[in-house]
Amino acid sequence: MTFISTPSSEVNKGGLGMHPVVDQQKTWFQKGHTKSYEFRRKQLERLKKMLITFEKPILDALKFDLNKSEYEAYASELAFLKSEIHHQMKDLKKLMRPEKVKAPLTHTGSKNYIYKEPYGTVLVIAPWNYPVQLALAPVIGAVAAGNTVIIKPSELTPTVSWVIKKMIEQYFPPEYIAVLEGDKEVTQQLLDSPLDYVFFTGSVPVGKIVMEQAGKRLIPVTLELGGKSPAIVHKDAKLDLAAKRIVWGKYTNAGQTCIAPDYLFVHQDVKEELIAKIQHYTAEFYGNAPLENPDYVKIVNDKHFDRIKGYLNDGTTLSGGAFDSVRRKIEPTLLDDVSWDDSVMQDEIFGPVLPILTYENLDEAIEQITDRPKPLALYYFGESEENQEKVIQSVGFGGGCINDTLYHILNPYLPFGGVGESGIGSYHGKYSFDTFTHHKSITKQSTKFDQNFRYPGSEVGLKIIKRIFG
Repeated sequence: MTFISTPSSEVNKGGLGMHPVVDQQKTWFQKGHTKSYEFRRKQLERLKKMLITFEKPILDALKFDLNKSEYEAYASELAFLKSEIHHQMKDLKKLMRPEKVKAPLTHTGSKNYIYKEPYGTVLVIAPWNYPVQLALAPVIGAVAAGNTVIIKPSELTPTVSWVIKKMIEQYFPPEYIAVLEGDKEVTQQLLDSPLDYVFFTGSVPVGKIVMEQAGKRLIPVTLELGGKSPAIVHKDAKLDLAAKRIVWGKYTNAGQTCIAPDYLFVHQDVKEELIAKIQHYTAEFYGNAPLENPDYVKIVNDKHFDRIKGYLNDGTTLSGGAFDSVRRKIEPTLLDDVSWDDSVMQDEIFGPVLPILTYENLDEAIEQITDRPKPLALYYFGESEENQEKVIQSVGFGGGCINDTLYHILNPYLPFGGVGESGIGSYHGKYSFDTFTHHKSITKQSTKFDQNFRYPGSEVGLKIIKRIFG
């Protein structure tokens, strides 16, 4: 299908008082351009080609805004997106197909289906910590589901935002996919428009505002938030592997990851040995002087740098603790002797500071975690399957790993999302398609006969209904 552009002046005649881009996209969507399988697949192919063409500008922008190395930027942003596109293309025809379902005796003779219908115009509000992946991964699902999309990238990573805008403009017309840069005023103007869906990734406080604003128009939302995600290390854990995977999960992107281990809950019997191993792997991965490591990621801006630096005043610093205010870098840091009342334990850290809590009994750790808001992720290290299941069944959280960190997010067959204060809804793989799809229920009734018991005045109707439903 070729794109048919509608001039803005024509679109806005008799407009609904909405943001012009929303108006333009809703008008274009209603003409049915996005509905066919052929169109959707072609756009997924264009997204993949776009990422290949703009690979170097993307990597350069991530280096400039966050000091991400080529390896970390490609692995955590571009490789993830290419995998997501691959899975959407592989399963798209099956996902789009109407699904035939069973029916009760009352529906004898009918055929019943679930039709997959795009919502319409989707707004994706992206964060700054993985500014390419988290801007475009929802777009891939929204495109596969047949929607038009408006992307609002984070203003805190302006170079990345500029690249996203340039590459989208080169590959897609604004009536289909548009990028709007700016601060919260731009977001507010968009939320004041009759969008069909809002997908937000960011902090809990802002997520509440987005949900409140969307609720005024009854716009459905997905909120991917965060919270204080624990890593529990029990006394039967394989400590060397646990330490290695915790260091990787915590200090990737300098801890600026929504599912990074936010704090360590370790059994008192293995605490000292685990700390030594964490310190060993921190030095192995980042060197003895991480601030001088050219590939060590910086904190996104001065506000977040000062916030994280303030946590260094809590507890006792076991390792790390140094910082560079000019380059906005903070060493991977371990804090001991902290309590739930310390500032570092009040909100999500979102930085390279790992506080340590100690427990004697696993039930005690579980109780303390469940007394607080449900986290986005949880990581449990220990060999006992009974204890693994106890943690999984006892604690509410979005998703997580047993004997690993972060890895669940890389499986396209698993839904990713939060629960409670850590988020609403999920995506990745088929779950992205489902998120941006309205599942429309259809009954195709037979005209060859009629079941008269359902009509008023039927003498045997009540008896039949009671026989069927008990």
